[in-house]
Amino acid sequence: MTPARRTTAVAATATAVVLATAGGLLTAAAAPAAAAVTCTSPVYKQQFFANTSFSGTPKKTLCDSAIDQNWGTGAPTSGLPSNNFGVRWSVTRDFGSGGPFTFTASGLDGIRVYLDGTRKIDLWKNGTTTVSKTVNLTIPSGKHTLRVDYVNWTGSAKVKFTYAPRTSATVDKTRPLAPTGLAATYSAATQQTKLTWSKNKEMDLAGYRVHRQVAGSGSWKLLTTTTGTSYTDTTPANGAKYEYLVVAMDKAGNISPETARTTVTSTALGTPTGFTATGTDTGVALSWNAVPGASRYRVIRTGTNVPSASWQPTGTSMTDTSVARSVDFTYRVAAVDASGGAVTYTAATTTRRLVAAPTELKAFPQWSSITLTWRMDEDEDTGGDYRGFHIYRYREATGSWIRLQYCDPYRRTLADGSVQHLCTDSSLEPGDTHRYAIAAYDKYETDSARTAEVVAKASTDGTGPSAPAATATPSDWGTTLTWKPVTDADLDRYSVWRGTTVVEGGSTVCSAPEHIGYADVDETSYRDANPADGEKLCYVVRPVDFAENAGAGTTLHITEPDLRPTVETPSGATHTAWASVTSFGTEVALTLTSPAGTEDYYGTRVSRWNPQTGIFDPLPESDYSPLYDRGVPTGTTLWYQVSGVREDGSSSLPVLVSVAVPPLS
Repeated sequence: MTPARRTTAVAATATAVVLATAGGLLTAAAAPAAAAVTCTSPVYKQQFFANTSFSGTPKKTLCDSAIDQNWGTGAPTSGLPSNNFGVRWSVTRDFGSGGPFTFTASGLDGIRVYLDGTRKIDLWKNGTTTVSKTVNLTIPSGKHTLRVDYVNWTGSAKVKFTYAPRTSATVDKTRPLAPTGLAATYSAATQQTKLTWSKNKEMDLAGYRVHRQVAGSGSWKLLTTTTGTSYTDTTPANGAKYEYLVVAMDKAGNISPETARTTVTSTALGTPTGFTATGTDTGVALSWNAVPGASRYRVIRTGTNVPSASWQPTGTSMTDTSVARSVDFTYRVAAVDASGGAVTYTAATTTRRLVAAPTELKAFPQWSSITLTWRMDEDEDTGGDYRGFHIYRYREATGSWIRLQYCDPYRRTLADGSVQHLCTDSSLEPGDTHRYAIAAYDKYETDSARTAEVVAKASTDGTGPSAPAATATPSDWGTTLTWKPVTDADLDRYSVWRGTTVVEGGSTVCSAPEHIGYADVDETSYRDANPADGEKLCYVVRPVDFAENAGAGTTLHITEPDLRPTVETPSGATHTAWASVTSFGTEVALTLTSPAGTEDYYGTRVSRWNPQTGIFDPLPESDYSPLYDRGVPTGTTLWYQVSGVREDGSSSLPVLVSVAVPPLS
């Protein structure tokens, strides 16, 4: 019949095959059937006998990795009977530190197990059922011999035997043996130490722990836990002496004694040289010289009431873009070895990021001057603590830049709400060409990065800005002019003109316009307070550039409302009178003046026209001039009759005067 399991064999003249172990358990092996067969521990030598007394020369000898056979009712190998045969297994192996083990045997028919010749299991009888037994015992440390005898008298034949350490922490109190052969080799090129040691003999080995300390410090660091017999440590490259040791640990958690210590001396990284920290527009630029053997560098930033930070660049430069402008920050740098440890830091260097640089620099020429305009981020969080500007002009004669002392910058707001800065470089010769650049400076008088250069030539600019689209709206108090902003970059202001509308040759024209005021570049309206007496007026809004060129304006024609009194004022008065709105905006000052050589007046008598009643309402008399009419209505035109009061109480003929009172808003 075919056996359920057979031991693997090869020709008798072949050399024995050495079998390996895996986790203390036996794998497969095969050897020739010959008297000179040698099996490498922990593989068993297996001998077959054609009797049950194990007498005489074995019929065959093999190497067997495990005792677990089921031959059924057939012969276990050629040359043996199917009944009354014997098989013996034997092995001598190193049990390391020994400790508690479990032996388990089963068989059909008989099986006996011996340790160093002492019987530990005895199941020796001819039967028809499988018998088995398990025993727990303690094996001393070192080498011991196991022998298993099996016989089959009649019927089926099968046998099994296993042994294994007991790994429960409550049972196993035996420490593993210390690993042996620990050696260390240090490489200065890689800053690494290669550790090797011999494999421990323990069958319940869980692994090894590798420790390191600065020699003599007494402060051991666990580097790794491994099941292998080597480890490569990246040793701190600081020139110190380091000690290593290894311990074994078993599955019950027992730790072996330490190995002998092995020592290496690491190389020492230098401190970076040439360290600089320079404030720039984008941040603080840091640079240093390379340190041989450094795997990277560690840069740290500190400061008073400022956030700290650190970086680990692999190169020899970086820019810290996270800092605020105009704030002192302190930096240091150290080389970092392959283990991640930093060595000695450089001396601290303190600097600050520059304030933001001006932008959009432009130059506009006039006859003997050049006006420069630019923008600036005035937010302290983003622009920095800037205090002003330095204007630079390139001097062709010397080939160098000079700082202008007489170009005083000033600030103005444009119609779109943005801020513009400008100054004028005066007293230039017409035709001169100049190059300019501008830098902001902070409270430390440190310049920002300069703008890009602009080039301009002092020359005649005869082109005025483009005309604005404008409207004119008459009201009871005057006229409101509004216009769309002019976008010419050299716009300086708006000039407002007023004339009289007349018809000449069939065409409506603006006759004799006169200049009545200016509006700044951020203004888009102008109010002309003019008494509403029904005149036909015309207005022109002209933009003016830095070169005083006034652009053409659109002529606007309006007709004022007529709010004149319907009661006439007598003529023939010998005095004159004026009315003006005071700064309060709700009172009118009325002044009477007598021409030289005429009578003197001792008071002023005033009446104000009431359009609702159609009469002049008298105001309280006053011995003083001017007389104030307080709490007047706004957004309209007021008309007054003003008379002088004589010493006898009589009054002169009245003079009619008017005043436009604009709305308060």
